[in-house]
Amino acid sequence: MTLLDSAPLDVLDAYRTCEFVTLGRDGTPLAWPAAVSRRADGTLLLTTSLAFAQKALNVRRDGRVALLFSDPTGSGLDHAPQIYVGGRAECPDEIMTGPQGAEDYWRMLFERQPHSRSYLSPPLRWLMDWYYLRLLITVTPEQVIVRPALAPPSSGHTSEHTSPGPDEGGALPGAAQLARYPTAVLAARDASGAPVLARTRPVPGDAGFAVEVPSDCAVAPGPASLLVHRHDERLNRMENALVRGELERTGAGWSLVPAKVVQPMGSGRPSDALRVLRRTKRATDRYLERRGLPRPAVRWSEFRALVKPDAGRGGRA
Repeated sequence: MTLLDSAPLDVLDAYRTCEFVTLGRDGTPLAWPAAVSRRADGTLLLTTSLAFAQKALNVRRDGRVALLFSDPTGSGLDHAPQIYVGGRAECPDEIMTGPQGAEDYWRMLFERQPHSRSYLSPPLRWLMDWYYLRLLITVTPEQVIVRPALAPPSSGHTSEHTSPGPDEGGALPGAAQLARYPTAVLAARDASGAPVLARTRPVPGDAGFAVEVPSDCAVAPGPASLLVHRHDERLNRMENALVRGELERTGAGWSLVPAKVVQPMGSGRPSDALRVLRRTKRATDRYLERRGLPRPAVRWSEFRALVKPDAGRGGRA
């Protein structure tokens, strides 16, 4: 028995992504979507490429993390319960050039995200080698909470697939991004400083976004953020945005006062793809240069060996 056995493991395994929060250098909880593989020993495995190594750097500085399984897109589940996992993470400074130690993770990813298989063959290899240079993050759960699915939004709430009106949310930073989603994930800290997560419906006001927090999520005032993200049934067409700010107590509950918006994958412009590729190459080079390392060669044949021969011909993917 492991701590995770207190959760519905079939539901946890069905989730395609979770929200994963680490603590930034200034103490701000920073949440991003991530794919997760559950191990037999009750730990959870995540990976991050060198191009997006900040999660790994945060973990090495402060191992307190949390995960929230709350977006069931692609899982085949209706009204799936949310699963919150708080714990500690480790991330060795070892660059994985092949799938060793994470074979089940890569098999899962190749099955659930079919388009990633195309990166294994020319001509995309030379553009996407950074994608396969990974750091492994292992999370040991210390707390597990199962929450009900968030109730459907009221009929007047902005639809997930519609754009906000020009005046919706006023001049608040992040108002336009948040208005495109029916819910967001609040990343905050508890009284001990550990990160916590809760899915909520931000409501814009004059100075910030009012957020409801479940009773089992003991947030404290301080640095916080709101994450919105989406993907399709096959983990493609990903979008995400993080609104950073301060969580404040109000007479009616809690409010996040926004300060800045971070959109690492761009804002949906056609030019974003090229800009992201340039940024990922620079970030990968920077990670290696700071450690005095040459760019390692990806073990392409080992990754290809994990792709099922019929994976692209109608199997579950």
